[in-house]
Amino acid sequence: MSIDTVKRFDRIIAILIQLQSKRIVKAQELADRFEVSLRTIYRDIRTLEASGVPIISEAGVGYSIMEGYRLPPVMFTKEEVGSFVAAEKLMQKFVDKSLGNYYESAMMKLKSVLRGREKDWISALESQILVDPTNKLFNDSLPNALETLFESIAEKRQVFLKYQALNSETPSERFVEPVGIYHESGFWYVLAFCHLRNDYRQFRTDRMLAIKSTQHNFTRDHITLDEYRDQYQNVPKTKIVISVDKSVVRYINNSKRQYGFVSEKVKGNQVEMTFMTPYVEHGFSRWYIVFSDYAKILEPESLKLQVQDILEKAIAKL
Repeated sequence: MSIDTVKRFDRIIAILIQLQSKRIVKAQELADRFEVSLRTIYRDIRTLEASGVPIISEAGVGYSIMEGYRLPPVMFTKEEVGSFVAAEKLMQKFVDKSLGNYYESAMMKLKSVLRGREKDWISALESQILVDPTNKLFNDSLPNALETLFESIAEKRQVFLKYQALNSETPSERFVEPVGIYHESGFWYVLAFCHLRNDYRQFRTDRMLAIKSTQHNFTRDHITLDEYRDQYQNVPKTKIVISVDKSVVRYINNSKRQYGFVSEKVKGNQVEMTFMTPYVEHGFSRWYIVFSDYAKILEPESLKLQVQDILEKAIAKL
C-alpha cells in the first residue's frame, strides 16, 4: 500500500469523525483543515457514501450525517492520550469549577474506552504534569461563571452582571448580552453589549462579583468576536521604537505582543523593537518602566515625557 493511499485513508476517517462532531460541515472547511483541494474533498465524500455512510449534502450549506448514525468506539494513539492529560490539567486550572467538573466527567467516559496500555500511559503521566497559572482567573464565589456565559451565548439570553471595574471604587450592576469569550495575556475576557453603557464593552472574569442568567432575550443581532477584534485592529495607533539590551529581551518576549509588537532588528548588543499601540500612556509606558534601566526610547518624544512624568511622581512619594 502506497504512502498516498494511507494518507487518503487517514483523511477519510478524519472527515467522518468531523462530520459526526458537527451538525453541518462545509467542504471548504474540510479542504482548509487537510490542505487539499475542494475536488479532493468531493471525491472523499463520494467514497464515504459508497461505503454506506448516510451523508446528506445540501448545495451552498454543507454536509451532515443522518441523525442516529455513529461510528463504533474509536481507538486512540498514545500521543493522543498524552494530549488528553495535558488538556485535563489545563482545564483544571484555566476554567471555573463548574466547567472543570464537566470536563472531569467527560474524561472519565473517555478513559473508560481506552485500551489497557493507553490507561497505563495516562496513569504514568497524570501525577507528573503540573499547570500553575500566575493570575487568578475567576472570583472564588462564582464557580459557574463560564457555564453561565456559554449558556447565554448559545441561547441568546442576557445575563445580570455585578462588576468591579479597575477605574471605579464601587461595583456596578448591569445587564449584558455576551458576544464571545477569549483568553489573552493570562486572563479570560468577555465581549458583551452593555445596556448600562449602550455599547460594547470587555469584562474580565476575575473582576466579576456576581453573574446570573435571565429570561431576557438579546435585543439585537451582534457582530462576531472576530469582527469586533478586527475593528479593534483599525483604531488609531502610535508608532513606538525602543532599543533594548540583548540580555533582557528574552524576559519581555512573552508580553511584548500584547503591547503591539511589530518587528525587531538586532544591532550589536541592542535589539531595536517597533510597536504599534493605541494605549501609550496607561499601557505601554508603564510596561516599559519595568525594564527601562536596560532600554532607551527612540521615538516618539511624547512617550519619553510620559515615562519621565510617571517616574518623577513615583520618586516624589518615596
